[in-house]
Amino acid sequence: MIEYMDMHLHAATTNGSNYLETIDAILRPSISRPEAVLDLFAGCGGLALGFEAAGFGTIGFESNSDCCATYNVNLHGSCTEHFITPATDFPEADVVIGGPPCQPFSVGGHQLGLDDARDGFPAFIAAVEKLRPKLWMFENVRGLLYQNRWYLDEIIQRLERAGYVVEVKLLNASHYLVPQNRERLIVVGHKGGFKFPDKCPEIVTVGQALGGFLFSEPTDGKYLTQSMDQYVAKYEKASKCINPRDLDPSRPSRTVTCRNLGGATGDMQRIKLPSGRRRRLTVREGARLQSFPDWFEFSGAEGSQFNQVGNAVPPMFAYALAKSVRAYLDLPNWLDDASIRECWSPVQATLELA
Repeated sequence: MIEYMDMHLHAATTNGSNYLETIDAILRPSISRPEAVLDLFAGCGGLALGFEAAGFGTIGFESNSDCCATYNVNLHGSCTEHFITPATDFPEADVVIGGPPCQPFSVGGHQLGLDDARDGFPAFIAAVEKLRPKLWMFENVRGLLYQNRWYLDEIIQRLERAGYVVEVKLLNASHYLVPQNRERLIVVGHKGGFKFPDKCPEIVTVGQALGGFLFSEPTDGKYLTQSMDQYVAKYEKASKCINPRDLDPSRPSRTVTCRNLGGATGDMQRIKLPSGRRRRLTVREGARLQSFPDWFEFSGAEGSQFNQVGNAVPPMFAYALAKSVRAYLDLPNWLDDASIRECWSPVQATLELA
């Protein structure tokens, strides 16, 4: 197993020539752990790939058929196509992970919280309450920490009552060898002793990740027309765009999403070629910016593949998280129930006393 912070990795990110070889070597599923990891709302398997590369066997659940096909083709674990609910019969697992879809509650909306049937968190919470894993972890957008903080507090209080210390941290995937500024909320429930991964001192740039793609003019590439170039110029001027959508080879990219991979022209991430032409990213180029190795193949039509890439957890980010989980399981320094309750949020402590 290649270690996340070893000299080989530093050399690869420093000289920029071996990034692809590095992630290809690290992100190889190799199951060596006894623990089973239940991966809910698994998507195409970005989170699972990081965990399988760290030695964990995974069991995926996902409602999208193309995502399931991608997962099952590339990973050792199997993914079941199923729309999970709190009533789902979950298999036994030592760790529960996932990226529950969060209903975007507006201020003027019903704000039903965990009573909203459209939301994924009730199913995730039900899995934790039924299985009582040694650790659980979910990933979500940063907006849950701000616009919808009331809902995050509701989720945390419910999961604390299941008997866990709950920690919340906003992490940027660019600090974990992902060539992309991608802030995500990571929430972990544990029994004491879990530590979030340290930042890597190296930053991977677009140029290091894409290499020769930045000079490639494929015959079937989707190029911007003159009128589209004019539209982009007007769009960026009107929106007072500080960072143009053309990729800067010397920096990580901005956040990769479904919208800016295959969506509207004004918001699209683009490659500006030495000839002056600009073109949309391919699925493979978007996957590189998400730190997927080139051997990882995506199923379905192009639009579905863009969605899979944009919605995925970057596998190198997942690998860093999985190594922290592995360290937590290997050196248990867990608290008793009374000590865990002392770590609960003030609101939860009040509820418990009541």
